[in-house]
Amino acid sequence: MTLFSVRHITTYRYFREVAFGEHRLMFRPRDSFDQRLIGASLVTDPQPRQVRWIHDVFGNCVAIVDIFRSALTLRFESWITLDHTPQVGLDLKIDSAALNYPFSYDEEELPDLAPAMLRHYPDPNDEVGRWARQFIRHGRPTETGHLLMTLCYAIRESFSYSRRSEHGTQTPLETLLLRSGSCRDFALLMMEAARALGLAARFVTGYIYVPDRDGSTTLGGGATHAWCQIYLPGAGWVEFDPTNGIVGNRDLIRVAVSRDPSQAVPLSGSFDGEAADFDTMTVQVNVTTA
Repeated sequence: MTLFSVRHITTYRYFREVAFGEHRLMFRPRDSFDQRLIGASLVTDPQPRQVRWIHDVFGNCVAIVDIFRSALTLRFESWITLDHTPQVGLDLKIDSAALNYPFSYDEEELPDLAPAMLRHYPDPNDEVGRWARQFIRHGRPTETGHLLMTLCYAIRESFSYSRRSEHGTQTPLETLLLRSGSCRDFALLMMEAARALGLAARFVTGYIYVPDRDGSTTLGGGATHAWCQIYLPGAGWVEFDPTNGIVGNRDLIRVAVSRDPSQAVPLSGSFDGEAADFDTMTVQVNVTTA
């Protein structure tokens, strides 16, 4: 087991004092067999009137913050500590019937998996689908694990990473054509590629531990990170991080899962003013081991 600590600071600055609407934060990790939350705290400046917690439709923990006074700066600082147990993705315990692609999901699971199997973005010429199908072997069996690992590594090796601070995600077709994107763009491309193959996929947001930020080849550290999960019978939801070519949960701290990236925004909210009143937003994330 590894003990991780995460400090996450987001600061908004404005040219004049503005009032704030409700803000929603996703920073509390999902407790599971491979990660156990030890502690979590949230400090907001200005001090909030109220912080309440809910579970969203996917079971993610969401903090809803009500801020009562105007200010030039809005700052959120969260701390989490958790035990993390690495799971080796290369040793997937897939049911024998699903070892080779294609395979069928169990009829009892299909109603729950169906929304995660549907493609969500326009692709009129099925370019994402054709790109995904090129990794299927012809004339001999295609191992399911090998197919998905190849998809993951193909994005890691053939696409250029570019950090983007603006909101939103490129469509999978845009990422495929540009051959570049952020971690959330790569996660969504792999999701839609898997869906084009008839597999269930979902989006994951969280953090990544980078052992050495200076000169590290692990990308996405220093900010929130994104990857995806694909459902495999017998193995369950398996983590795939196409930004870094990681299969399994090594160094990945899962905070929220969703059907689409728009449903797992780490921090969202509003202010009462003109668009020109907004100055800057800065994000700082530090992931360390004890």
